[in-house]
Amino acid sequence: MPIEDFAEFLALNVPRGKIIELGIGFQFKVALRLKDLGYDVLAVDWNPESVKKARDLGINAVRDDLFNPRPELYRSANALYSVRPTPEIVRPILNLGKNLGLPVYILPLAGDTMPRTMRLTNFRGLAIYSAKGI
Repeated sequence: MPIEDFAEFLALNVPRGKIIELGIGFQFKVALRLKDLGYDVLAVDWNPESVKKARDLGINAVRDDLFNPRPELYRSANALYSVRPTPEIVRPILNLGKNLGLPVYILPLAGDTMPRTMRLTNFRGLAIYSAKGI
């Protein structure tokens, strides 16, 4: 169950177009795989070194604060996703999805608990949580 399987799951559930990874950090495999699958990926992180590294790898990346996001960055996206987010940014990610009316997909670190309002899907051994952006 490689982490790139998360990209395969997203490709089955999100129409091609703009998709945004929140809190990319230094884990670029899912974003790169989504690019290979034809998605317009935007990576977002607060850390300027992470944003620079993503850009060096050919990923469109910007710096933003998920606790005070700039909504214009997220317009025209089909979905938001996060790979192993730190627990403190899960709620801001869900709030952003709700405010924008976008679905959110999270692949948590093993052992991290997700809000009970999220739907759990097992995909190729990966525990993936989703929330509709209502």
